[in-house]
Amino acid sequence: MATDIRDKDVIYHLRDQNKELVTEWATKFQSYQDNVKPSVGDIFLGAPAVDAIVCPSNSFGVNGGGGIENQIYRHYGLGILEQLQEVIENEFEGEILVGQAVVLSGLDRTTRNDKSDWSKMNDGNLIKFLIVAPTMRISQSSRSTPNAYLAFRAVILAVREHNRKNKQNKITRVLVPGLGTSGAKMPPKICAKQMLEAYETFAVGLPTKKFRLRPSSHTEMLRDHIYMCLDEKVESKKVPNL
Repeated sequence: MATDIRDKDVIYHLRDQNKELVTEWATKFQSYQDNVKPSVGDIFLGAPAVDAIVCPSNSFGVNGGGGIENQIYRHYGLGILEQLQEVIENEFEGEILVGQAVVLSGLDRTTRNDKSDWSKMNDGNLIKFLIVAPTMRISQSSRSTPNAYLAFRAVILAVREHNRKNKQNKITRVLVPGLGTSGAKMPPKICAKQMLEAYETFAVGLPTKKFRLRPSSHTEMLRDHIYMCLDEKVESKKVPNL
């Protein structure tokens, strides 16, 4: 019999070639080492075997030319792009917003158009699910935005919903690259902080983070927004009373 899996029991493998980002992840997620595992390296080669991989994309499902995007689409074959665009057109009216995510089933190997040797990646198996989570609407900077928080929040909630509906084919291990740190140019420290805030709010459910589910005032959320986007502690006196 299939058992329910809690959000905090899903293992997230945070992996990137940016050593500064991985160091920030390791520092920020130190209290969650059993379920959040940062590592330096290629998103596929030598990475842990997983059920799903996250693709940080734009809102339209078109290949923006990013390195990780290209690797992921090569892994599944170009047919995954067609599948993604169909879902965006039919379920999201042509645009999947930052803060939303979609889970796609991996396509068969025969759809691949390249000659790469994938035998040393994911134990030689196609990763079963692709989670597309935009970090920007179009290719532009996300430096002063909460987009890494919104994207990781969307991933956690998408995994939760998938597992609720698919008792026999759950997602328990997810491979996640830097969110917004490449083309969107978000500083590693800010990305790691935002991802931690999303994780503690929606996967762990810390009581101190529950204000995001039902805020008491606009000022509270304005202060939180500024905290997310700046690399400093924001005192209440810096936020206007609105």
